[in-house]
Amino acid sequence: MSKSQLQKSIKFSISIAVITFVLAAIFSVISSSILSEVVWIIGLLIVLTIVFIGVFFDMLGIAATAADEVPFHAMAAEKVSGSKQAIVIVRNADRFASFCNDVIGDISGIVSGTASAIVVLQVANVMGYGEGTTLQIVISVFLTSLVAALTVGGKAVGKFFAIHASTDIIFFVGKMIAFIEDKLKIKVIK
Repeated sequence: MSKSQLQKSIKFSISIAVITFVLAAIFSVISSSILSEVVWIIGLLIVLTIVFIGVFFDMLGIAATAADEVPFHAMAAEKVSGSKQAIVIVRNADRFASFCNDVIGDISGIVSGTASAIVVLQVANVMGYGEGTTLQIVISVFLTSLVAALTVGGKAVGKFFAIHASTDIIFFVGKMIAFIEDKLKIKVIK
C-alpha cells in the first residue's frame, strides 16, 4: 500500500466518521421526537421501519461488493439510464459498502434500539406500570429480542439476495441515482 493510498483511506475514514456522527444525531433526535408524540403501536411500526432501512442498506452494501462491472459496461454502451452510476458504485464498492453497511446500517441498529426503549416505556405507561416493574422488563426483553431477531434474520435474507441478484440490485440503485440526478438535478455520485 502506498503512502497516498493510506492518506486517502484515512481521509475517507475521518469523513465517514463525521458523517456518521451527524446522521446519528439527526436520526436520534428525529426518531425520539416523533416517538414521543405517537401512540405505542405507531412507535412500534416506526421501529420496524428503522430495522427495515438497516436491513435494506446492508443488502445494498453487500450487493455492491458482489456485483461484477462487466454487465454495466454493455448497458452503458447502449446508453441505458443508471448503468454509468452502477459502474461507479461497483468501482467504489468499498466506500459504497462502508456508507450503506456501516453508516446507515449501524445507525439504524443503534436508533432502533433507542426507539425500542421509548416504545417499551410507552407500553408500560399505557398499562399503568412504571419503570423497573416486572412487566416493563418482560416487554423490554421481548421487544429487544424481536428487533434483534428481525435485524439479524432480515440481514441474512438480504445477504442471500445481495449475493445472488447483485447485478439487478445495483442496477436498480443506479437507475434511482440517475433519476435523482436527471430529474431533481442533484449530483449524487461524482
